[in-house]
Amino acid sequence: MNQQNSAATKNIFLFNSKLLFVIIFLGTVSLNAQNKEKWKLVWKEEFSYTGLPDPNKWSYEVGHIRNNEKQYYTNAREKNAWVSNGVLAITGRKENYINEFYSKESASWKTKDSTAQYTSASINTLGKVSWKYGRIEVKAKLPYGGGIWPAIWMMGTNRSEVGWPICGEIDIMEFVGNQPKDIYATTHFPNPNGEGNKSNGNKVISDDLKNDFHLYAIEWNNQTIDVFFDNNKYHTFSIDLAGLGTDNPFRKPFYLLLNLAMGANWPGPIDDSVVPQQFLVDYVRVYEKR
Repeated sequence: MNQQNSAATKNIFLFNSKLLFVIIFLGTVSLNAQNKEKWKLVWKEEFSYTGLPDPNKWSYEVGHIRNNEKQYYTNAREKNAWVSNGVLAITGRKENYINEFYSKESASWKTKDSTAQYTSASINTLGKVSWKYGRIEVKAKLPYGGGIWPAIWMMGTNRSEVGWPICGEIDIMEFVGNQPKDIYATTHFPNPNGEGNKSNGNKVISDDLKNDFHLYAIEWNNQTIDVFFDNNKYHTFSIDLAGLGTDNPFRKPFYLLLNLAMGANWPGPIDDSVVPQQFLVDYVRVYEKR
């Protein structure tokens, strides 16, 4: 990505360049053909419409949800989640917004304030569709700036019954604005040998994350979860690390979440000078093994 001779030499160079291009092109076509033979498309969201995210595919988290994040997730609000020109835009804003869960007697960070100072959106497929194994891929362009925290991730559909971390979590992509070249992928799961939770992950470094769309994907089976950035694998998680028995969360169905968080400990303070910011999603595609 990051990236004069004589007439005779120049002609040789041009010929070799063309030959190299043909070889690379044929190799790419061959790889794509192999991928198409290996996987069957079973669900997709191309965002080929105008309006709020398709309610047949997406639900919303609403309010202050987790991690002491500063944003308030709104419900079906076009200023925070809108589809147009073939792209979903999840927009984080600085604005005063009424907290519908406010309680005067509450000490909880989620409900003690009558208004929030930031808004955003978190959409998910819970109750709509879920998957156990397969290839999940999302093409997206990331926002940037201090305190910005977009994510493409998954949790077990049994979360409301068993809670986190027992339900398991697969972070396909996490990015924080104070580390502008780093993409993280992480699995979170209950410690099979005791109390608490464990994590397993890696990161990949890339320039121009805010300027270009990139492909974020996992390939998940009953033994491993492989993580890809632009079809380059950079991490493998062995599912047995989360336990050998039936309680292993990664052998159960998961749902997908797309969100733009703001603030909290990891991304740090929000840089108001760069807000609003948009997390742009071109498409989501889910495949099963043929």
